[in-house]
Amino acid sequence: MFARSLPAFRPSLRRGFTTRSVQGLVGAIGNTPLIKLEKLSEETGCTILGKAEFQNPGGSVKDRAALGLIMDAEERGVLKPGGTVIEGTAGNTGIGLAHVCRARGYKCVIYMPNTQSQEKIDLLRMLGAEVYPVPAVAYENPENYNHQAKRHAEKTPNSVWTDQFDNTANAEAHYKTTGPEILEQVGGSGNIDGFICSTGTGGTLSGVSRYLKEHAKGVQTWLADPPGSVLDSYIRSGGKLKERAGSSITEGIGQGRVTNNLAPMIAKMDGSLTIPDEKSIEMLYRLLDEEGLYMGASSALNVVAAYELAKILGKGKTVVTILCDGAYRYQTRLFSRKWIQSKNLESAIPDHLQKYVVLP
Repeated sequence: MFARSLPAFRPSLRRGFTTRSVQGLVGAIGNTPLIKLEKLSEETGCTILGKAEFQNPGGSVKDRAALGLIMDAEERGVLKPGGTVIEGTAGNTGIGLAHVCRARGYKCVIYMPNTQSQEKIDLLRMLGAEVYPVPAVAYENPENYNHQAKRHAEKTPNSVWTDQFDNTANAEAHYKTTGPEILEQVGGSGNIDGFICSTGTGGTLSGVSRYLKEHAKGVQTWLADPPGSVLDSYIRSGGKLKERAGSSITEGIGQGRVTNNLAPMIAKMDGSLTIPDEKSIEMLYRLLDEEGLYMGASSALNVVAAYELAKILGKGKTVVTILCDGAYRYQTRLFSRKWIQSKNLESAIPDHLQKYVVLP
């Protein structure tokens, strides 16, 4: 038996969510379900919940940031009708921006590392975005995809570089929407003990954590990191960044610096964890087999982190994480025997889950 159960479903008073229609694509962003992960909850004696951000119309948590960034640009008067939205992104923010641009009549230009999945690049182009895959180099390098996006905006009339990493409208979108939704869905203050997720821009972790720290009594907020990121070591060392070491199968998460979105909250984190790729790939297959959830690697990493945090906090606790996106944008990698072998991860997938590795 768990110490507490989820409240019965009720419409969101905050955003007027009902079964009635919403106003276009933009109105469909947010108000995603909170899914109890049954097997993992049973194993830990806790309630482990995943915010189903893959159910946003653009398919990921980044729809919220995309809408927040564009609305902020509109409100500041820097983006006018017929304008161009330009961003550097590993994929999902670009996809969210492309969707919102289509809905609001803007052009969209995306710069992204050429290490990202072909599915993401193809989808962006299908959505009408102008896409520039460029070599993946460190942020300090002037040819980093973010700097190239900024320069493109500087020479394009009636355009805006949305600057997802350091434009705090990103975190503000999660403070205003994701955080309140989570707290309402668990039944209010006192019904959530931990929140943990990975971070790329820092918007989700920072915005949700700030809201929960202000409104949920006693909640702990933790950062989850993939291999190759410096943020876990930054938190554990009391603010000393370390050099990147290694890389990860995850896309769009991990950092070599503290972004403006993350900066206000990183010192307020209660802890952090680095999750090995071996655990993430195993959890990806477990979620499919046990929960029927077809998740990407970042979502799987978040669930591993929630599982580990639940064990740290102890039985009877409630832990929430983010199900960032589905596996559809990564399936030619994550379900390919050849790709998994190239990453030396085949042995990390238990024998009874090997049947899901269906691509050559």
